[in-house]
Amino acid sequence: MGRIQAEIKTSFGKIVIEGSTADELVKMIKSLPENFVNEVEHAISAIFSQSSSGELDNIVRITEDGPILILKDIKAITQYEAIALILYFSESRCNKPSNIRCLLERSGVNLQVSSRINEMAKRGLVFKPVPGKPEWALSPKGERWVEEEVLPKLRKNL
Repeated sequence: MGRIQAEIKTSFGKIVIEGSTADELVKMIKSLPENFVNEVEHAISAIFSQSSSGELDNIVRITEDGPILILKDIKAITQYEAIALILYFSESRCNKPSNIRCLLERSGVNLQVSSRINEMAKRGLVFKPVPGKPEWALSPKGERWVEEEVLPKLRKNL
């Protein structure tokens, strides 16, 4: 028998709750603490601010418009890495190509975002969370790539 899932969208991504039956799923949702989502968002925000306050200060700056790359040598990263970093540090880890282009331009990177994103999609690094909408997100493979390869490479070069 299949599993039933409910997704709770948050500012940092989504929380997935699943059960074997509809009754089990409802029971699990009702068992969540009253301020569960707010508490999780607060905890993740605290973790993110701790990590970004130190070593990420030389990589990215979060602005009200979105993340801006502030690397000393912006040419040290590939176009794919630049797009992936913008997506990784964007709210919900997704963004529109036009916003990505603007954020990259403010970072000092000029490139054809749509072409690179389509190539990244073929490699399984990004996907469209809602078909038909112009928004792209990092896939789990893309997130692992940023966390295991891109960020360690940048931290090493700081």
